[in-house]
Amino acid sequence: MSTTPRAKIAEELARRFAAALRGAQLYAPEHPLVKRNIGALAETISVALAANPSVTIGIVEDDLVVGDVPVPRAADTMGELMRRLQQAGIERIVIESGVETDEITELVQCVAHSERGSAPATPRLKHIRVGKLQVEQRVEATGDMATFQRLYEDATGIAERLWDSATTEGKPDADAARGIVDSLAQAVAQNRTALLALTALKNYDNYTFTHMVNVSILTMGQARGLGMEGTTLRQVGLAALMHDIGKVKTPPEILNKPDGLTDREFEVLKRHTVDGAEILRTTPDVPPLAPIVAFEHHLRSDGSGYPRGVSRSRLNVATMLCGISDVYDAMRSQRVYQQAFPTDRILTVLQRNDGKQFDQNLVRRFVQLVGIYPAGNLVRLDTGEIAVVVKVYAPDPYRPRVKVVVAADRTPLSRPYEVNLWESHEGLPDSIQAPVDPTDYNVDPLAHM
Repeated sequence: MSTTPRAKIAEELARRFAAALRGAQLYAPEHPLVKRNIGALAETISVALAANPSVTIGIVEDDLVVGDVPVPRAADTMGELMRRLQQAGIERIVIESGVETDEITELVQCVAHSERGSAPATPRLKHIRVGKLQVEQRVEATGDMATFQRLYEDATGIAERLWDSATTEGKPDADAARGIVDSLAQAVAQNRTALLALTALKNYDNYTFTHMVNVSILTMGQARGLGMEGTTLRQVGLAALMHDIGKVKTPPEILNKPDGLTDREFEVLKRHTVDGAEILRTTPDVPPLAPIVAFEHHLRSDGSGYPRGVSRSRLNVATMLCGISDVYDAMRSQRVYQQAFPTDRILTVLQRNDGKQFDQNLVRRFVQLVGIYPAGNLVRLDTGEIAVVVKVYAPDPYRPRVKVVVAADRTPLSRPYEVNLWESHEGLPDSIQAPVDPTDYNVDPLAHM
């Protein structure tokens, strides 16, 4: 058994919670044993909250975790507690400072008497939030593109929920954010190319939420390439997902204005960095990295950007990764109106001012990640044929692997074929001429990946 104070408190809290649930299942609410168990649980929670504004009890993969401390499963009571939470469909419980014994009593009763296979009908307690499993369909290692599409759709739905809760309650649903980021991080680790391809398929009627998800995926893709994984990768992904959450306080007439902003309107928009940092700083169960990224993501390495007057000798690496993803996705979203080459344009922006605004090593790695012609894009080849980009070739981002699907005469190929453009093949395509719009050729790029 661990001997550190935090580990002892975590084990004691889990043990007290298990005892309280067991007692509530066996006896009436007014039974002395039930009251004694809940009193002991409330006392241990108070000790845990003395050092933190909130404490989380949850299940991460096969571990019961209190805060960020895995609790040993040697005791049968711990296994029973995990089974009870899983039966109730609970991923995590967040208990905030100021919690009252009555709230703890209500939580215990609801969890103890939840029906198998259904989440507990937990009322909206002031200082307790119950996080249900957000994504039932976890990504398997062999998951096909349809699985990734469902995950992406789930993610945009969760992004909308985060936006709505931040608008109405003043703070985003951190449990929902953690649940979807866990799934996205798993997918990034298993098939980064497939998930990055989904970010290219924009829903312009839902831009705010697809942008949140895309920036999270693109940032985690970069972070993974730098060797980040596990908790670090998920925290970076969560920070990127909520980098723009301060825009919930931007007046809609400015946020949704179809043409250019006036100088005054732009000054109002710039406030979203400060607003976002404040929202996330005061949201329980959000890692400290999130408000940092929200505050810094429009600052640049050369000291430019905003908030105005803020100086950083060195930006957080998560901020730099998120800033690159944010600019890339925002510019790419304009493609439907400008019909320009998205990655060529972003390279110009990321390399301007002699490359002093963005870390050029990170920019080069980003181009190697997404390519000049990203996976999932439809392109015209030098032969006049139409192909889907299926894999980026890092040593030469201009020459990816493609699947040729339409002949030069616009006839769909009965037998599409793949070719590595970085290799020379007589009689086969050698290079890409330009990206094209899939709707012009009635092609679904994802169906060919």
